[in-house]
Amino acid sequence: MELVFDVVHSSVLGPVLKQRALDRLESQLIDGCIVVVASERRSQFQNRVLARERMTDMLRAALAPPPRKRRPTRPTLSSKKERVEAKRKRGEVKRGRGRPNFDD
Repeated sequence: MELVFDVVHSSVLGPVLKQRALDRLESQLIDGCIVVVASERRSQFQNRVLARERMTDMLRAALAPPPRKRRPTRPTLSSKKERVEAKRKRGEVKRGRGRPNFDD
């Protein structure tokens, strides 16, 4: 079973979605068309259903909006204080190590 979807001449997709699909699927396009082949099953109906599922998954992934970029945030005042306090405590622990001083 071979299923073909013409992305370039599709009236279903708007110009933005059409361009996004063309950009993301450029390696899989043949003359501006997506071609999905399914022949794993013995039944033509099962192959047709399988081809539709593959086409749906491919288009859904290609047309998904791009992820939002993370805007970095600054650390809060309390988190800065906690970090400095933890460093101070760790320094005290390290200073406490070593040989005891018996000069007193």
